[in-house]
Amino acid sequence: MALKDTFYISHGSPTLSIDDSIEARKFLQSWKKDVFEERPKSILVISGHWDTTVPTVNVIQTTNDTIHDFYGFPKPMYQLKYPAPGAPELAKRVKELLNKSGFDRVDEDKKRGLDHGAWVPLMLMYPEADIPVCQLSVQSDLDGTYHYNLGKALAPLKDEGVLIMGSGSAVHNLGTLNPRAGVAPWALEFDNWLKDALLDGRYEDVNHYEQKAPHAKKAHPHPDHFYPLHVAIGAAGENSKAKLIHSSINLGTLSYASYQFTSDSS
Repeated sequence: MALKDTFYISHGSPTLSIDDSIEARKFLQSWKKDVFEERPKSILVISGHWDTTVPTVNVIQTTNDTIHDFYGFPKPMYQLKYPAPGAPELAKRVKELLNKSGFDRVDEDKKRGLDHGAWVPLMLMYPEADIPVCQLSVQSDLDGTYHYNLGKALAPLKDEGVLIMGSGSAVHNLGTLNPRAGVAPWALEFDNWLKDALLDGRYEDVNHYEQKAPHAKKAHPHPDHFYPLHVAIGAAGENSKAKLIHSSINLGTLSYASYQFTSDSS
């Protein structure tokens, strides 16, 4: 079954896994009912929490381990498990497509499970954990255009029933979080710029956001949580239509803005 959509999900804080006061939690829990009814054959997650020198896929033959890659959070969060099956065939296909598109070196990791950029949103979206999941890393020392082209290479996966999901945060500066503050004007300005650029189809501006967007360096001091967006856009195709499917900002500057990209079928 071919799919027409790719997604960028802002996963925000790991507490999304347990905190019902986070608005985005309800959005993800209603995923199958309100956002995306089709059941994918497998899921490819590009997470900002896996950053490597070259593109790397996790090739897991059995069940993905749940990686608790966060510190100082409530104890129950470390007991959460998301035992989704690995997707070794998808991992090999990702490698094949990237190699074919000129990404000469793609590494395989046969041990790494799912980091919280993958399992936290997925446990809300697909709580049964019965859909095979593979992860692909980002290369934060490269740029938006590189990640857009990475996504373009992966576009055929949609026709094979694979859900391609970038997972990061639309605004991600952990040094500015403040539970007592209202929404910071600079964070809102970047968030709104991103929304307007995506909904207008100005994907080239988003690829060059460092030059085009207001407060770009403040919104993303490190680009690891932003590049999964570029992969999702590239995989949808240049004439794809963007749709804002969730918008909220927590702790003053942490944006949960999430987007759906629908391929142009013409």
